[in-house]
Amino acid sequence: MPTPPFRADHVGSLLRPRAIAEARAAHADPAALRAIEDAEIPNLIKMQEDVGLQVVTDGEARRAFWHFDFMGMLDGMEMEVRGEGVQFHGTRIPPVHPVITGKLGFPANHPMLEHFTFLQERTTVCPKISIPGPSCIHFRTDPDDVRVPEYQDPEALFEAIAATYRQAVAAYYAVGCRYLQLDDIFFAYLGDPQQRAQRLSMRQDPDWLIDRYAWMLNEAIKERPDDMMIGMHMCRGNFRSTHAASGGYDAAADAIFNKTSVDIYFMEYDTDRAGGLEPLRLLPKGDKRVMAGFITTKTGKLEKMDSLRRQFDKASKYVDMEQLGIAPQCGFASTEHGNALTEDEQKRKLELVVQTAVSIWGTP
Repeated sequence: MPTPPFRADHVGSLLRPRAIAEARAAHADPAALRAIEDAEIPNLIKMQEDVGLQVVTDGEARRAFWHFDFMGMLDGMEMEVRGEGVQFHGTRIPPVHPVITGKLGFPANHPMLEHFTFLQERTTVCPKISIPGPSCIHFRTDPDDVRVPEYQDPEALFEAIAATYRQAVAAYYAVGCRYLQLDDIFFAYLGDPQQRAQRLSMRQDPDWLIDRYAWMLNEAIKERPDDMMIGMHMCRGNFRSTHAASGGYDAAADAIFNKTSVDIYFMEYDTDRAGGLEPLRLLPKGDKRVMAGFITTKTGKLEKMDSLRRQFDKASKYVDMEQLGIAPQCGFASTEHGNALTEDEQKRKLELVVQTAVSIWGTP
């Protein structure tokens, strides 16, 4: 079985197959939906293998959201449907709100452990699962929805989140996971002037948050065995091809690169909203790798190979090419609604990822 890091990779989520989407829309009972997912996910795995990827996911096909499903399955957390959802550019996500109701913890029977083992048993390449990173619990939970008195102290809450994720990392390793990805997108959000202003209005210093988020992330992964690779994804929102934030990585680059032991960084770079490539200069020399997200998942238009090569030439001014790889800037369906492209366009994007890797490095 191939082992990470790879030159060609992807963030994780894929457009939901029609049968799964229709079953969800019809509110199929859980057993019937599970049977349909079990039938469709092997096809998603095969598609990824067929395009030449050495790493595959289950497409997050069993989830409604990239983050809320996982969080709602933790001890001490519930999802409440009320009011309005988070504002994206020109739209809002469905009105789901995380609430902390008890002592946080990672249950031994967390359903997404089984999601991973289902994937692992059905691929001959490297299986990867992505889960929301530790910062997600803090960033996405309104302070008024932290209903445990002990967690009113931010440091106590950060400690509890970090401990929960240490349990998660150990649990995934125990079921055979050797490549775990944490979607810690809020490092990128905190480079957005509007997001920073909003945090200041909540009496939260955004730079202090970046530092504490890096501490949580590192606490979660620092005790992992040497043969477990940790990836980290950052973007600025992805819902039906829209976004929620803009701004470069300047504020967060030192923290993510030098204050965490993350191995692989998936960094959105498909538009000017992500800022310049200059923050890549802070990546320490060595084995850490940046998967440059020059290919967008928000439209079906296929990027040109020559353009991608030029972008890598620019990136190489700040970081050694041996510490680079390529992946799309985000998932294709961060929620079950999916982005505005077809399954065929999705496949061609993944083919381009592999072709670009082979063209530049000679291997996927």
